[in-house]
Amino acid sequence: QVQLVESGVGTVQPGGFLTLSCVVSGLTFAAYHIHWFRQAPGKEREFVASITALDSRANYRSSVNGRFTISRDNTYKTVYLQMNSLEPEDTGIYYCNIPLTEYWGQGTQVTVSS
Repeated sequence: QVQLVESGVGTVQPGGFLTLSCVVSGLTFAAYHIHWFRQAPGKEREFVASITALDSRANYRSSVNGRFTISRDNTYKTVYLQMNSLEPEDTGIYYCNIPLTEYWGQGTQVTVSS
């Protein structure tokens, strides 16, 4: 059974930082690209960042480029999203996903507010 479990829920002030984790089980983790998405209240889910399987190449949406860093640890089957200089617009539920599959995590809430 494939499972993706996010952690790192939190409330931070603008300018703060937070790291999210996504632990994947039930498949050969190292063979899969991983994506992070987010969904703000009243808005559609949007792509945030991705990391490739073999060479860990990263890609980001423009609004987080330079502030967020995605990384992976194949030994621990975990993908991380380090988020710095957080802005209120980063508020939302963050999900990890294996692209082109139905596999999603349950989501973790990030709130950026003073």
